[in-house]
Amino acid sequence: MRLSVLPRPRSLAGQLFAMQAVLLALVVAGYALFTFVSDRGQAEGAARRQATAVARSIADSPSVRSAIHTPDPSADLQPYALKVQKDTGVDFVTIMTPGGIRWTHPKPGEIGRHFIGTIAPAQHGETFTETYTGTLGPSVRAVTPIAENGHVIGLVSAGIKVEAISNRIQEEVTALFGVAGGILVLGAIATYVINARLRRHTHNMNADELSRMHDYHQAALHAVREGLLMLDAQYRVALINDGGRELLGVAQDADVVGGSLTGLGLPAPLTGALLASEPRVDEVHLAADRVLVVNTSPVSGGERRGTVVTLRDVTELQSLMGELDSERGFTLALRSQAHEAANRLHTVVSLIELGRAEEAVDFATAELELAQALTDQVVAAVGEPVLAALLLGKTAQANERGVELVVSPDSRLDDGLLPPDLTARDLVTILGNLIDNAVDAAQGSVRARVTVTAYTEAAELVLRVSDTGTGVDPAHADLVFQRGFSTKPAGPGGRGLGLALVRQAVGRHEGTLTVAEAEEGGAVFEARLPLHTMVGPTQAPGGRGMSQDGHTVAGPAPVPGGHA
Repeated sequence: MRLSVLPRPRSLAGQLFAMQAVLLALVVAGYALFTFVSDRGQAEGAARRQATAVARSIADSPSVRSAIHTPDPSADLQPYALKVQKDTGVDFVTIMTPGGIRWTHPKPGEIGRHFIGTIAPAQHGETFTETYTGTLGPSVRAVTPIAENGHVIGLVSAGIKVEAISNRIQEEVTALFGVAGGILVLGAIATYVINARLRRHTHNMNADELSRMHDYHQAALHAVREGLLMLDAQYRVALINDGGRELLGVAQDADVVGGSLTGLGLPAPLTGALLASEPRVDEVHLAADRVLVVNTSPVSGGERRGTVVTLRDVTELQSLMGELDSERGFTLALRSQAHEAANRLHTVVSLIELGRAEEAVDFATAELELAQALTDQVVAAVGEPVLAALLLGKTAQANERGVELVVSPDSRLDDGLLPPDLTARDLVTILGNLIDNAVDAAQGSVRARVTVTAYTEAAELVLRVSDTGTGVDPAHADLVFQRGFSTKPAGPGGRGLGLALVRQAVGRHEGTLTVAEAEEGGAVFEARLPLHTMVGPTQAPGGRGMSQDGHTVAGPAPVPGGHA
C-alpha cells in the first residue's frame, strides 16, 4: 500500500522570491508596453513632420515652378522627385496638377493617373497630413499646395509607409526588451541572493511554520517559571519573561525591552556577571530579596549576537541549606560532646574502681555544674527558644574550633517579645551567619573569643556580634556585605555569601546593618531590626544600648553605604 505524501509548503523565502520575480516581470512588461505605445505615437509624429518638411521644400523650389510651365512637366519633375525621395528617406514624392493628376510617382506606370487620397484642403492653399492607403499601401503623408502669384499651380505629396514606421519601432522595442530582459535577469539574481540569505535566517521555514513557532515561543516563555533574560550585542534587553521580571524585581507592566541592562537597577555584582563576556555557570547572586542562581551563555553565529541568561530562585533552598549547616554543626558538636562525656564517664568509673569515690563524685559534680552553668547563662539571657538553641549549638561548635563564645551580660531577650513577621528562619540566618563569620575571624588569634549581645531597645531588636580577630578595613566597610567578598581563602563551598545573606535578610525587615572596630581590636557587627508589633523596651543594663564603638546610643546607628 503506497502512502501519498503531501508536498511541503513552499518556504517563506521561496514565496518571496516567486512574488518578487513575478512583480519584476510585470513591471518590465508594463514599461515595455508603455514604451511601445509611446514610441509608436512619437514615430508617427516624426514621420508627419518629416513628410511635411519635404513636401514644403519641394513646393518652394523655383525649379519645380519652372518645370510646371513646360509642355512636359514629368520629364523634369520625375528625376527630381526620385532624387529628393532618395536623399530625404521618404517612401514617395508625388507632384501633381491642381486637379490631382500625377506628374511624378515612384512607379512610372502610375504617372498620369489620379492621386489616391485627400487633396481638397491643399487645393484651397492649406497644408495637411493624413494616414491613407494608396498604391504603395498605408502611409503617413503630407499634402501641400504649389502657389504662384496667389494661385495654386500644383500640389506636392510626400509620405512614409506605415510599414517603415513599424520597422523602426520594432527595432527600438527589440532593443528595449533586450535591456528589460537583462534587468529582469539581474533582478532575479539579486532576488535569489537576498532570498538565499533569508532562507538561512529562517532555516527554510514557511510562513505558517514561523507563525506556529512564534506562538509556541510565546507560550513557552510565559509557562516557564524560571527567569529568562536575553541581551543583544549592545547589552540591551531583547527579551524578558514573566519569571525573569518577578525574580529581578521588574514590574510586569514596565517597558524594559530595548533598554539598557543597567537601567534595571540590579545590584552591581549581578550586573557585572550579566555583562561579562565569558559564560557563567551556577553562580549565586543576590537580587532584591532573593537568592538567584545565574547561568549565562553567549549567542554567536560567527559573531557575538548577545547573551542568554537563565535565573533560578534558590532563596528557600539557601535558607534550608543554612539551617542544614547549623544542624550539621550541632550534630558534630553533640558527637564531640558524646566523646568527651564518654571520657569523663570512664574517668569517674576508674576513680570508683580505685576506691576514690569522693573524688569521683566531686569530678562528676563539677562537670555537671559547668554544663548547667552554660545552659543557665544562655537561657537566662535569651529566653527566645530559637535564639537560645542557636547560641548553645554555636557555643559547642566554636569550642571545637578553639574559640570561646560568650553571651554578653547586657543580653536580655525574653520569650514572646518578637513579632510573628520576624521568623525563626530569618533569625537563624542573621545571627547564625554573623557568629560563623566572627568565629572564622577569631580562630587562631591570641585570645580567640566571640561575644554575642541580643536585646530590644526602642522598638528595635539589636543583635551584636564582636570578635577578637584582625578587624575590618574601613575601606571595606560596605564591600564586606557584598556577595563574593572575603578576606580569607575560599573553601570548598566558597566564601563571601554569609554576610550578603545577612544584609538581605535585614533589608527585608527594613533594618540596618553596620560594622565597626571592636573594643578588643577585632570587628563588631550590629543588626537592628524594627519591631512592628510594639513591645516595651528591654534595655541593656544602664538604661541604654551599647554601640559598636563602645559608646552609648539611644537609637539605631547609621549604616555605611545606606540600607542593605
